[in-house]
Amino acid sequence: MTRSDSFINWFRSAAPYINAFRDRTFVIAFGGEVVADGKFIALTHDLNLLESLGVRLVLVHGARPQTEARLNAKGVQPHYVNGTRVTDALALGCVIEAAATLGFEIEALLSMGVANSPMAGSSIRVASGNFVTARPIGVVDGIDFQHTGLVRKIDAEGIRRRLDDEEIVLLPPLGYSPTGEIFNLTVEEVATATALALNAEKLIFLTDTPGVINSRGQTISELTAQEADELLKSGQPQPEDVAYYLPCAVRACRGNVPRVHLITRHVDGALIQELFTREGIGTMVARDTHDVLRQATLDDVPGILALIEPLEADGVLVKRNRTLLETEIDRFSVLIHEKRVIGCVALYPFPGEHAGELACLAITPEFRNSGRGDHLLRRVEERARQQDIRELFLLSTRTGQWFAERGFQETAIDRLPQAKQALYNFQRRSKVFVKKIPDNIPHKVNT
Repeated sequence: MTRSDSFINWFRSAAPYINAFRDRTFVIAFGGEVVADGKFIALTHDLNLLESLGVRLVLVHGARPQTEARLNAKGVQPHYVNGTRVTDALALGCVIEAAATLGFEIEALLSMGVANSPMAGSSIRVASGNFVTARPIGVVDGIDFQHTGLVRKIDAEGIRRRLDDEEIVLLPPLGYSPTGEIFNLTVEEVATATALALNAEKLIFLTDTPGVINSRGQTISELTAQEADELLKSGQPQPEDVAYYLPCAVRACRGNVPRVHLITRHVDGALIQELFTREGIGTMVARDTHDVLRQATLDDVPGILALIEPLEADGVLVKRNRTLLETEIDRFSVLIHEKRVIGCVALYPFPGEHAGELACLAITPEFRNSGRGDHLLRRVEERARQQDIRELFLLSTRTGQWFAERGFQETAIDRLPQAKQALYNFQRRSKVFVKKIPDNIPHKVNT
């Protein structure tokens, strides 16, 4: 594939996301490190792209390294309890100064219209203000947190008016009380409360690490809120920033935010890669679907038959009788919704050739176009990895385009394993599609 073909294929594959994200609100949170390290200039290019595509952006920034620098200059040691700053009067002054200076710097960087860059000709307008009402944390376990606070209310209507005027809203880690007090807040608290108040489509945290990790140290591409909550309760160690952000992701998803993303800030273009490709680059926490995806059992045979028989009659699937299905039930996975089989998929391994056949992927009509087919595909890819299957293949007469959009490529019959070639039905004339299975994390559904 030429570089031009690769770009065209990517751009076409990004079209559904572009359409889905238009006029949606994204809340993007990042620490002061992004600006201190000089990474915000590259990030502005991605933010400009999102804004030009009609995404409504709310940026929430931290100011920890800038605050620490000011405290150190005064010879003062920062005081934290469980990761939260105890903000005395001196520290509050440093926070206010750091946040104000940082806010002006971010606005300046967003205003750059550098020629021969993605910001050329841009006219981004930035709005900020007293959109966050806060209250003091108070005394917890004998510790007086003084000027450290919690979000009490977000002025969602005020923010929406600015977004309606096609402005980017910039929120600092500060909140104000009705009596005129100023409180130091955490970036994750402000971002989460804002996303919930705005009914945001996405809440995005830029992290120092690739995302949530599993017991083998690999990045987990996708979790439901329930799975993320169980992971937190398991006590499995996570990077420090993930330990702060993941509980916020669970809280947001259990509110009204469909998806929360944890994306590394150290990869140029990571935001675009996460949002506009199926593979992504970080961890996505999705709202609980109330579906159960599991290994099929003999009790599931009637439900699978009811699901696939209409497709067999229509010629979409090869016919399987009940006896054959019962014999091969260990090859099947099923998707259960309210005790009903609404989807299934099978994997037939050819271990001698490190290949596997993806077969019988089906979703009941009322649940199609909801991402559940992708969920089943991820299940097969993960099972393939566990069985050292390096290439998946499938035979299709009707649904080849769906698989092509998910990385499968049409190929010749002679690419099939020898045993499968001997069984190929030339009357049916199914097209052959293959896909390499990399040793990484499965695809996810972003929209």
